[in-house]
Amino acid sequence: MAELPDITVWQGDITTLAVDAIVNAANRSLLGGGGVDGAIHRAAGPGLLEECRGIGGCPTGEARITAGHLLPARHVIHAVGPVWQGGDQGEDELLASAYRSSLRLALRHGLSTIAFPAISTGIYGFPPERAAGIAVNSIQNNGLGLAITLVAFDPRTALILEGALA
Repeated sequence: MAELPDITVWQGDITTLAVDAIVNAANRSLLGGGGVDGAIHRAAGPGLLEECRGIGGCPTGEARITAGHLLPARHVIHAVGPVWQGGDQGEDELLASAYRSSLRLALRHGLSTIAFPAISTGIYGFPPERAAGIAVNSIQNNGLGLAITLVAFDPRTALILEGALA
């Protein structure tokens, strides 16, 4: 029987966490953007952008891993979630796939601690309550003993994530 992951909710700035990996809610280019993506790129420094240029992008629903550069986290896992288009364009499965792909990368690289933002809930417009349920379900079924932190930038998101865990 697989070990269930240790999941906690934390409110704050994901770029300050000293974990094995933080997950970036990235766009397909992996070259930075707004929200958490821009914050991670700024905090990691120019080395992250240079490394991402060498990757050549990432399809929606998948993830890629890089070094953490100037971040306290050793790695950044860049997960590309879907843009919300009303819910009938496969958004739920693409979001779940982005979480599962991130977890597979963490396990493949021998990581034990990982922090996730609320992928796709910012500018991509995914409904936060729906996204939180998908995130928790994807992590609970695929975490395999990882210590996982769900990071909320604001109190409202923290409550939504805590509700999804309950």
